[in-house]
Amino acid sequence: MTTSPAAAPTPASSPWGSRLNAVLAGAAPSIIALLAAVLLFGLFCFSQGASPLAVFASINKAAFGSWYSWQNTLVRAAPILLAALCTALPARTGLFVIGNEGALVLGGLGAVLAGLATQTLSPVLALLLMALAGGTAGGLWIMAAGALHHYRGVNPTILTLLMNYVAIALLDHVVEGPLRDPASLNKPSSRALVDSHLLANFSGTNIHPGILIGIVCCLLAWWLFTRTPFGFASSVVGGNPRAAALSGLPVARIVLTATFLGGAAAGLAGMIEVAAVHGRANDSLHVGYGYAGFLVSFVARHHPLGLIPVSLLLGGLLASGGILQRTHHLSDATILVFQGIVFLCILFSESLRGRLPGLRGVVTKS
Repeated sequence: MTTSPAAAPTPASSPWGSRLNAVLAGAAPSIIALLAAVLLFGLFCFSQGASPLAVFASINKAAFGSWYSWQNTLVRAAPILLAALCTALPARTGLFVIGNEGALVLGGLGAVLAGLATQTLSPVLALLLMALAGGTAGGLWIMAAGALHHYRGVNPTILTLLMNYVAIALLDHVVEGPLRDPASLNKPSSRALVDSHLLANFSGTNIHPGILIGIVCCLLAWWLFTRTPFGFASSVVGGNPRAAALSGLPVARIVLTATFLGGAAAGLAGMIEVAAVHGRANDSLHVGYGYAGFLVSFVARHHPLGLIPVSLLLGGLLASGGILQRTHHLSDATILVFQGIVFLCILFSESLRGRLPGLRGVVTKS
């Protein structure tokens, strides 16, 4: 009796094929949204009298056209990458947090306070304490929003949006009052950190260690939410909090932990900004990196590994703002217009999930 050889699994039925299809299905709405945003932004540039193709060529040149351009991109991508985790991590539990800017600002303020209080300590210990202070400040800030949502039913999106303004007002009050350096006349700032408490750039570059710290944090977040029981429990809570509570999961602890970790990542971004870029606390801390962070999280569909390439793209966009003004005589807010268009398109793309021809079945199975 002869047996026919087993048929080789088709790419769609193999584990790698199924995983690839699932990735494509999840990324398709975001890709379509980005393409639509590019088209709309091109129309906007055309309405302003600039050639869309020339504008996109200038953006590519300023963001990725040379090693110097890459350095500017990486410097801007570092805080965006960490701030994006502030939205991506709580999103795993079903909370949509956009308080990234406030957590970043308070993280920078907390790091400066710790740095000024530890001027006599060794640089390594002082930097660790600054990172701890910045991360704790940002973490507690966002965790407070998570607690208000869980125990009092407050909408976390609206709450964290309003908390941004409270955090910025608190920073302005402190640097213009108790911490103000008398020498900072035109731009109120805190006293400067000592040189030993600053993060040095990599030799021969303008790149600081923040980008590596951001990548490591994304890798740790991916491992936490895909390879640990806490990650599985977070997915259950995000899918159905009531069912998770009935099954005995500690919903409150999971929500508070996820929001604290997200806020801590944004707070760490603030610490890196003051230790590697500004050297002190002032209004340069709130330049929009936090707002860019939640845009990155939505584009990457809150996937920790997806945050890395999207942050690089958005960092490149921010690095190209000046060339658009000089070369094409566009407003310096043109890049912000592009960000807004992308965000609107991403929000609209949510309605396409599970409705795309050819991917409907894959989305259902994944």
